[in-house]
Amino acid sequence: MALDPADQHLRHVEKDVLIPKKMREKARERCSEQIQDFTKCCKDTGVLMVIKCRKENSALKECLTTYYTDPAFYEECKMEYLKEREEFRRTGIPAKKRLQKLPTSM
Repeated sequence: MALDPADQHLRHVEKDVLIPKKMREKARERCSEQIQDFTKCCKDTGVLMVIKCRKENSALKECLTTYYTDPAFYEECKMEYLKEREEFRRTGIPAKKRLQKLPTSM
């Protein structure tokens, strides 16, 4: 399903809010190991987490920043957003609702 180039115009809110939100969500998925390490460190350390979890925090920031500053990753998220927007315009059903499991009757 190729997107119509004329339909790729992005509004301000899409460029500055919605696509970056998608980037954050996808980056969190891809940095899940670093998130788990940092979370575990914080839980194990308690109040001293600011001092004792610097290494884990740095690794997490580095992973996320790598994705946030990657132009190819931005384009990937932008194209995914445009496909979702096109599907919404076609069906009127938001992506979240489409992705939910349909109830099965017995």
